[in-house]
Order: sequence, then structure tokens, then C-alpha cells
Amino acid sequence: MDNQKFISDSLIESSETKLKILESCTGDIEKAVDLLVSAYKNGMKLLLCGNGGSAADCQHIATELMIRLSHHIQRPALPAIALTTDSSNLTAGGNDIGYENVFARNVEGLGNEGDILLAISTSGNSSNVLKAVEKAHSKGMKVIGFLGGNGGKLKSMVDIPVVIPSTNTQRIQEGHITVAHIICELTEEELYGEK
Repeated sequence: MDNQKFISDSLIESSETKLKILESCTGDIEKAVDLLVSAYKNGMKLLLCGNGGSAADCQHIATELMIRLSHHIQRPALPAIALTTDSSNLTAGGNDIGYENVFARNVEGLGNEGDILLAISTSGNSSNVLKAVEKAHSKGMKVIGFLGGNGGKLKSMVDIPVVIPSTNTQRIQEGHITVAHIICELTEEELYGEK
């Protein structure tokens, strides 16, 4: 394998994916920011769920909101809970009620009307994320979906689908965290930046 070519091809593909995000996702990113800002202004919170690398993204995004992203903005915490971090909860749920139900169960226990669920799935077809979205809607929550490819089953189920225009899982994940940083930074600016 030609390592230099592999590196070059990967970076070019990543850059091209970001340009496609600019072309196809800007409107949905703005809608997600508006929804999140409105929820926070009304004292609501964000719940996040996803599997594997998307689970790690949930922790990352929740931390950016709870702590802060931009060091030039001093602000209070913005409530965000990654439903992917409690190993006792996840293993008990997987054992007792089935892994496909673990996120829905946590949405049931923690979510309230007016809260937002950020559902992350590169395929858009993760069964436990699908069930979490169904539960969120039953509780009067809004749902933002970070998806990839054609958006899968989740695309039509979420209120705001942000679909990364790629079929490569790595590029989709890179797109998700880039979009998340943009959303977090704009949310901070809208709520606490200098007007």
C-alpha cells in the first residue's frame, strides 16, 4: 500500500465531504441551532444517544455544552446528558429489557416535553436509536438526527435531519463532529455572545 497516497486520498475525501455539507446541510444546521437555542431559553435540556463512535460523539457534544466550547465566552452550563456513559445503566438495560430498549428507557426517565433528543446514527437504522426517537416523540420532545448516506429510517422520523452526504462511515463521523462544533458554537453565541 502506498501510505502517502492513502493519506492524501483520505484528506481529500474528507475535505470534499465538508464542502458537500456546506452545499446540502446549511439550512438544517441553522434549524438545529434555532431549535436548541429556543429550548435552552425555555429552561429545557438536550439528551443525546448513539452507538460506538457516535456514542463517543454524544459525550463530546454534551461536554461542549455543559462546560463550554468557546473560551472567549463566559457562560453558565447548558444542560446536556449523553445517554451513552453509564455502564451500569446500559448493561442492566441490555440484560433486563434488551439493548434495543436502553436509550428509549432513559428518554422515558429523563426526557420531558420541550426537551430535545440528538439521535446520532451513521446508517440511520440503529434499532435502539429508532426506539429512542419514538419514545421522545411520545413525550412531546423534538428530535435532531445526525445521519449519513440516505438518512435511513431515521430521516423521516426526526424533526430536523442533518444527513452527511457520504457513504463512508469515517467521513460521516467527521462530518457529525464538525456540524456539532458549529451548532455548539452558534448556540453559545446566540445565548451568551456579545450582541
